[in-house]
Formats: sequence, C-alpha cells, structure tokens
Amino acid sequence: MTAWNRVRVRTIAMVFAACIAAPGLALAQTDEIQVYDASHADPGTFNLTWHNNFTPDGVKTPAFPGAVVANKSFNGVPEWAYGVTDWFEAGLYMPLYTVDRHGAMLDGFKLRALFTVPHAAERTFVYGVNFEFSVNSAHWDARRFTSEVRPIVGWHLHPIDIIVNPILDTSYDGVKNLDFAPSTRVAYNFPSTWALAAEEYDDFGPVHRFYAGQGQSHQLYGVVDHNSKFLDIEAGVGFGLTQASDKLTLKVILSRDLNKHDVSK
Repeated sequence: MTAWNRVRVRTIAMVFAACIAAPGLALAQTDEIQVYDASHADPGTFNLTWHNNFTPDGVKTPAFPGAVVANKSFNGVPEWAYGVTDWFEAGLYMPLYTVDRHGAMLDGFKLRALFTVPHAAERTFVYGVNFEFSVNSAHWDARRFTSEVRPIVGWHLHPIDIIVNPILDTSYDGVKNLDFAPSTRVAYNFPSTWALAAEEYDDFGPVHRFYAGQGQSHQLYGVVDHNSKFLDIEAGVGFGLTQASDKLTLKVILSRDLNKHDVSK
C-alpha cells in the first residue's frame, strides 16, 4: 500500500470512528431522497444539486412535540459540492427549508464528506462511504446534532445498475440506538441518456430492537432520470407501504456542474 493510500484509509477510518463514537436515533424528516451510486464531481469541479420534495398525503402525527408534520409539506435543500480528488468530494447542504401551513422555515444545515473508489462510473463493482454531520432546528429534529454514515455498494451491469446504501443514523446517544435506514436502487439505463428505476427507502428503527412491522417506514419510488450537458434531472413518485410511511411523496432533483467546460469545443 502506498503512503497516499495509507493516508486515505486512515482519513476514512478517523471520520467513521468520530461518527459512531456515540450514536442515536434517526431524523424525523427527510430533505434528501436519493440513493448514492459512488459517483461525484471531478477534481476541481463545483456541483450544485437542488433537492425538492412534496408530500401531498403524509404522516399527520408529529414525530416529537413541535416537529414539522410531513403531510402537505414541501421541503428540500441546495447541495453544494466540490470534487477534491478522484476519490473524495466535500459537500455543504444549506439552507435546509420547509414550507407548510405555518409558513416557511429554515431547518438547519449539513456538512458532507464522500469517499469512493475512483472513476466509479467506469467500473462494474463500486463502493464508498458518505459521512454527514447535521445541525438541526428544533422543529426539524429532537436532537440539535445528528449524523449519518452511508456505506455504498453497487454494480454497474450495463444496462442495469444495482445500488445499496445500508445507512446508519445517529444522534450521539449510544451504539444500541443506531437507526438502520437503508435505501436501494435498481435502474435500467437507456442509450439515449434516460433511465428508469425503482427505489426503496426504509427505516427499521434502532438496531438493538427494530420497530414492529407497521411501525417501520417503507416507501417504494418509481423514478425517471435524464442526463444532459446542461442539467441532470431525477423525478420520482413514492408510495408508502406501511402505516408509519408517507402515503404519497413527490421528488425532483436538479443537478449541474458549475465550472465544467465541454472539452470538445
């Protein structure tokens, strides 16, 4: 192993240890509905991804006193990212926002560090890990500080992609309270830069004792992607599979590299 690779492994290990040193419970709301496939901005490239979600028919009971209610709420966040190396991307989510019957609210912000195998789009087997640190408003989460550890495992089988993110959420209050909230994506990629996908987002609850079946959150999404030189678009419709899930959620993700030029010109 080269000295540079040793530095990379040590960096990932240190961040992972910091995130799980005192873990806890999941977020009450979701600003980002996306499965990570180990791709990220090229080195030296800035990227802006705008996440927007609307829940026309969602859970009506707040997750804790004073919490935002998902039903008929609109929320999202601009995600600012920079490709540092071919295996590391740094990101900032700001501002997180919600618009509901009470008006517009700011929900906090997040810092992100994404480590992946280089040139993931060109590989059959891909892997990585994403770390997020969140600072939350009181109406967004019962805990002021939370984090996410998102391992990434996937296969590009041309034209089919299979991606799994076995996510662990933490509120820094004990390993037994790590919340297991995996997401999965199976996509068919067309030659014309379009893709159709099925995505599932789950929340089983704390790892020491999962919630009972109907207390778990499970949502299945139908998703359409279109990539172009100007803008990448991902749109989906999600349907809840349990009583604890939002019955209907709509998502739109818009993404663009801000300083990447077409070298063919």
